[in-house]
Amino acid sequence: QVQLVESGGGLVQAGGSLTLSCAASGRTFSSYHMGWFRQAPGKEREFVAAITWSSSAKYYASSMKGRFTISRDNAKNTVNLQMNSLKPEDTAVYYCAAGSSWRAINAYEYDYWGQGTQVTVSS
Repeated sequence: QVQLVESGGGLVQAGGSLTLSCAASGRTFSSYHMGWFRQAPGKEREFVAAITWSSSAKYYASSMKGRFTISRDNAKNTVNLQMNSLKPEDTAVYYCAAGSSWRAINAYEYDYWGQGTQVTVSS
């Protein structure tokens, strides 16, 4: 069992940066691949990025590649999402998730979810 809590969301101007954090509890955190998703009002939950349990590989949605960076620290049970060059269309609730399948881009492939953190990008 893994419990996930996101933080770091907020209001930022277009072109700005934010770093989201996800704190995990549970002894098995380091055995899970981790992902970030986002969901804008009226839209489906969208894959953002994923990282293997060992940080050996990272995977990004094409629209985020080059702007977002995912990282994790298994000693601290955290996974971060550094977001640069933010755009108004990045406005959404951002969720972290834990799962067993690598390169999983569908929400149903993840087993555990946080409650989400709101990111709002103003133009």
